[in-house]
Amino acid sequence: MLYLFWIPVALIFHSYVLYPSILWLLAIWHPNNKHTYATSDSLPIVTILMAVYNEEAVIHKKIESIFNTTYPLKKLQVIVGSDSSTDRTDQILTQLSKEHASLHFLKFQRRGKSNTINELVDMAAGEIIISTDANVIFDTNTIFELVKHFKNPTIGLVDSRVSNTGVIKSGISIPESTYINREVHIKNREGRVWGSMMGPFGGCFAIRKSCYKKVPPTFLVDDFFICMKVIEQKLSTINSMDAIVYEDVSNYIDEEFRRKVRISIGAFQNLWHFKRLLWPPYKGRSFAFLSHKVIRWFGPFLIALALGANMVLAMQSNFYQILLILFLASFLISLIDFLLKRINIHITFVRFITHFYGMNLALLLGFFKFVKGVKSNVWQPTQRNQ
Repeated sequence: MLYLFWIPVALIFHSYVLYPSILWLLAIWHPNNKHTYATSDSLPIVTILMAVYNEEAVIHKKIESIFNTTYPLKKLQVIVGSDSSTDRTDQILTQLSKEHASLHFLKFQRRGKSNTINELVDMAAGEIIISTDANVIFDTNTIFELVKHFKNPTIGLVDSRVSNTGVIKSGISIPESTYINREVHIKNREGRVWGSMMGPFGGCFAIRKSCYKKVPPTFLVDDFFICMKVIEQKLSTINSMDAIVYEDVSNYIDEEFRRKVRISIGAFQNLWHFKRLLWPPYKGRSFAFLSHKVIRWFGPFLIALALGANMVLAMQSNFYQILLILFLASFLISLIDFLLKRINIHITFVRFITHFYGMNLALLLGFFKFVKGVKSNVWQPTQRNQ
């Protein structure tokens, strides 16, 4: 029974604490990629792809941020596919395509982001593709900072660094933003140490067109699938800390929970598809996949196993009785946080605990939805704060 308690605890500790610490130490001896283009070099043609659905609030700002760039405009192609938008998105894009000759706009029947991007890839003229979302705003140097790394022929995919805006105390934006920022640093170090960053920020990443493999029609997390396909081709996937983009972080618990359930379904789809990459476990890519992703995805089962074992052990030892009280108290804190939120009281530390358990509950629901089967990847985008 001791093993049934301590092994799950050790695995969770490894994924959230020990593994990032190991990476931090190893990354000291592994600098970021230095084999890059200079601004004076002959830069490659870049195609920026977007699938949009009802993005009238942000689409104009997004397009202008693309063209307000230090990258040579004559080497930019932008293709946007509207996935049956029902608001003013199509009208705005029609007008913008008249103002920017390299902006191409197409309308599609509702099919989901990845299926739309799959079609747009075939139209791309650039040897480098940047996949991005409408609500992710570019900095003037974003495109160059992504593309410069492709001078290194061993690199197949480059991720951006997201900077969150709209962080406020009333909802979950503080723990969510903290979690995202921590993930960025972990992924950067994975790329530096092993050349195997475990999944890009889906809102903006660059990939060689020759490396792009089309996402299966019912897959819900396309960015992770695309990244792992690059790793399968024995090319590096890295994060560029200088390729900064801006995204308004979600602050709504219900909206974010729904998004995390969807991501969780996609996580298990990808695990099943790429399970062979977990072997041999001593390889960097396999160790990263297991430590960073797989253990976390099975977090709710590990928590349940540890709790059940703790209940049995508590009947035999005062020490485990104390651990059980602390265990149950952490669940109670999430309930208290829910009640406090209803009277507009927000305690940041407590909200982090709620965020952790909420994420694991989403993983649990996502697992059962995955087992049940997925018939479509079409979904409603998460509401942001703008």
